[in-house]
Amino acid sequence: MPPRQAWPAVPTTNGHRQPAYQAYTARNLHQIPQLRGRSSEDLLAMRAVAAVLPFRTNSYVVEQLIDWDDLEHDPIYRLTFPSPGMLRPDDLERMVKLIRDDASPAAIAAEAHDIRRRLNPHPSGQLVLNVPEVEGHLLGGLQHKYHETVLFFPGPGQICHAFCTYCFRWAQFVGEPDLKLSCNDPGVLCGYLREHPEVTDVLVTGGDPMVMRTDVLARFLEPLLAIGSVRTIRIGTKAVAYWPHRFLSDPDADALSRLFERVVHSGRQLAIMAHYSHPRELAPDAAREAVRRIRATGASVYVQAPLIRGINDRPDIWAELWRTALDLGAIPYYMLVERDTGPREYFEVPLADCWSIFRAAYSRVSGLGRTARGPVMSATPGKVAVDGITEIAGTKVFLLHYIQARDPELVNRPFFATFDAEATWFDQLSPAFDNDRHFFESAGEPSAR
Repeated sequence: MPPRQAWPAVPTTNGHRQPAYQAYTARNLHQIPQLRGRSSEDLLAMRAVAAVLPFRTNSYVVEQLIDWDDLEHDPIYRLTFPSPGMLRPDDLERMVKLIRDDASPAAIAAEAHDIRRRLNPHPSGQLVLNVPEVEGHLLGGLQHKYHETVLFFPGPGQICHAFCTYCFRWAQFVGEPDLKLSCNDPGVLCGYLREHPEVTDVLVTGGDPMVMRTDVLARFLEPLLAIGSVRTIRIGTKAVAYWPHRFLSDPDADALSRLFERVVHSGRQLAIMAHYSHPRELAPDAAREAVRRIRATGASVYVQAPLIRGINDRPDIWAELWRTALDLGAIPYYMLVERDTGPREYFEVPLADCWSIFRAAYSRVSGLGRTARGPVMSATPGKVAVDGITEIAGTKVFLLHYIQARDPELVNRPFFATFDAEATWFDQLSPAFDNDRHFFESAGEPSAR
């Protein structure tokens, strides 16, 4: 087994003492001390990108996770700060000109709106295929794609401590209401669940539900404990990486632990779906202690992230992430593929390379770490795993299977796609053989649930 990677040292806090919290957006980029040496043109390009795609970070990320002496190679900087390559050159040029010419906010917003509409803001039929309809009314803060699972988007949780530059939910944060999934009434979710006892799993997502105060989060979680068919509650969060003090020393951190304990003691499985994109995010003492404190409540912690070019596109990074997770009692879960939305061309990695990276990383962890699944595309028909590259009857193919699917009959049945070394997404693949065609044609139709 190769030696552990020594990531650059980052400052840590003593015990649970909480550092000062400062949020940074495009409006106060100039207040980040570490950026004061950047040229005005660099800052202008960053502002231009941030006018189209959401940018937000905080003092914890800036001060404890980024190696400012090596920005050219720093994964967390690339993960959180806007880069010119995230927009196509002609789009970037227009946005830069508008900002440089001090155009009106309305003109800038209009240009940004046009660019966003070309970036596939809601991939995989999320608004067309996934939103339930009851008596002619769409339940806009819910998604029901898979038989057993409903996603819920609580209104107060549709923001994050910092935004990932690759995030496929970027459309939630750009201030365009018709692109946002949100629901402020937990009764809507509970009513739907009572009508659909086949749903055993609720994923509370965003945004980041962990930006909510504990009393607000409890308002959405506790009613679920009265729904007998709900057996698993999941919370998708990046706070574990971007603000671990949420679980340690925020004013209501103790109340949060007690809330988690109540959910667990009700007999439900509580799973914190922690988004860690790089092992650097688990280097600070506070980050590790946050995982320990969550697990002390009886909740489980699962580790997942996309494979992103320039951030974590090496096997040693994933192997180290999974080994560190295991050290802390967390469970390696998904290596995802960058979705077909937003600045995908800046971050995507060919599927053949994704599989090679996953295979090499998988081979470097013990059996306990081989709970990780990947590379996985969350595509329109379902979650498609790339299981390998092989040759059948003289044809080079990808071996694939559905981990989850709109059509449950497709789950865990192997099928084949013609090998394409450049393909980065499911819609770029084609069936290798005639009897594989129905695996590609089962995108599903809007459901009248």
